[in-house]
Amino acid sequence: MTRTFRNLPLDGGNGDLRSRQWFERRDPDGFLHRSWLKAEGFSDDSFRGRPVIGICNSWSELVNCNVHLRGLAESVKRGVLQAGGFPLEFGVMSLGEALMKPTTMLYRNLMAMDVEESIRSNPLDGVVLLTGCDKTNPASIMGAASADVPAIVVTGGPMLNGHWRGQQLGSCSDCWHLHEELRAGRITEQDWSEIENALSRSHGHCMTMGTASTMACVTEALGLTLPGGAAIPAVDSRRAALAEAAGRQSVELAVRGVKPSHILTREAFENAIRVLHAIGGSTNAILHLLAYAGRVGVDLPLGLFDELCTSTPRLVSLKPSGDYLMEDFYYAGGLPAVMAQIADLLHLDVPTVAGGTLGEAIAGAEIVNPAVIARADAPFDEGGSLVVLRGSLCPGGAVMKISAADPKLLQHEGRAIVFDGIEDLAARVDDPGLDIDASSVMVLRNGGPVGGPGMPEWGHLPIPARLLKAGVTDLLRISDARMSGTSYGAVVLHVTPEAAVGGPLALVEDGDPIRLDVRGRSLDLLVDEAELARRRRSWQPPDSGDERGYRSLYRERVLQADQGCDFDFLRGRSPVVEESVTYLA
Repeated sequence: MTRTFRNLPLDGGNGDLRSRQWFERRDPDGFLHRSWLKAEGFSDDSFRGRPVIGICNSWSELVNCNVHLRGLAESVKRGVLQAGGFPLEFGVMSLGEALMKPTTMLYRNLMAMDVEESIRSNPLDGVVLLTGCDKTNPASIMGAASADVPAIVVTGGPMLNGHWRGQQLGSCSDCWHLHEELRAGRITEQDWSEIENALSRSHGHCMTMGTASTMACVTEALGLTLPGGAAIPAVDSRRAALAEAAGRQSVELAVRGVKPSHILTREAFENAIRVLHAIGGSTNAILHLLAYAGRVGVDLPLGLFDELCTSTPRLVSLKPSGDYLMEDFYYAGGLPAVMAQIADLLHLDVPTVAGGTLGEAIAGAEIVNPAVIARADAPFDEGGSLVVLRGSLCPGGAVMKISAADPKLLQHEGRAIVFDGIEDLAARVDDPGLDIDASSVMVLRNGGPVGGPGMPEWGHLPIPARLLKAGVTDLLRISDARMSGTSYGAVVLHVTPEAAVGGPLALVEDGDPIRLDVRGRSLDLLVDEAELARRRRSWQPPDSGDERGYRSLYRERVLQADQGCDFDFLRGRSPVVEESVTYLA
């Protein structure tokens, strides 16, 4: 049932549908617009007087997480037609973390531009965003936020749980863990081959609380998708039903003129940050939320993530910060059950695309399995999962997922072992002569937005095989890169400014003492200023090797991690393109 929108500064309405400026005009342009649609087999009754709903589809056979979105698009179309709208599906760039190199993060902004301009330039009154893999979700939302045409998101859902020899496996938290077991000699190549065949049993995104699952939950927390939609498995028939309902609701959003700017308020962002901590979500969500805020003009300082951490309990036990997977999370009550537990910390009066308030969306939600979702009075952790660090090594900030780290390493001082890039790391990490022990601090640089380029997921530095065989299970690791939300360990990420632009990380040398103090939220390079000044005088930026095309543009215009790695020229919203006379021009 469609709810009405209340207390919104709506400026839409039937008289203001954008598509009418294309299809209702009686000049040669209007004639051609209608004629070309009729060339596709549509009659006047298909589109005249109906809200036009674009289905923005990131389907691709290169992206296993999104390969089923064609089917979901049919469900969306069914819902749009039921509500009296006219659906038109269009494809946009698709980003798959598994195959795309060096990282989909390099192309998130490019996809966002594709989405924004596709929406702005076409006769769309509303749009349904079909997303799945890590960066297709934030890229679509960034583009829609800047276009600011009524929009609703349908995420693709997680794949089914993996199973191997009586164990539940999650991609790719168990990939990293079991690869360490292989390198340590505790499982065989035959075991590893069996695991490869058992891990990913269906289409859908990673079923751990990785970045894709995190961003699906964050999207629901922001109010951009229908309640309960984040955790439904990709192959579950209820996801198709959700897509159909979203199609119906997209027509209501278009008619009422409910735009992303009405939904993405400061209060909605605070709700999303609370949820991010409560679910033990991915560090990557910080970058994406910062980018969203820049698109809609909301002041969202990096420090707010840390400020809200200490008062937000972690309530979800999903890998890599727990024992379960997204399929279990859905059956346990899903995100509405989590949000109901922290309702006293949320802004419950904010609107959602469902038509009511957030408070109405989560009313009555209950925990079904307390082993997966804890009550707020008995949390898995009292104070959230993600912290923001400052200090001489990261004056612009760094982030750490403490819920996935060995607690003994949260207060640590050790000597640096420095790697100048991913190739250097790969060449030396398993060298028996590498001077490293369990107290050392592994440092990787030149993995940031400019240095990567694109800030690849290199931050989960592998523990040297010699230490794995000796029983070492965690080391303090620091980089200006990201890591997969499925990863774990005492890993400090997003060090800002990055090494490639001359941040302090560029000056670290082997043997330098580094101190991490999570309680004090500090990360410091314990080298005196005179010595650092001497090193800086001889520092040279690394050679990028990219002198043309998109990668050149990326390096020139990308912002640092504390501003979400968006392009500087994409922050804010653009005027919506309205149809003008072209035939007679």
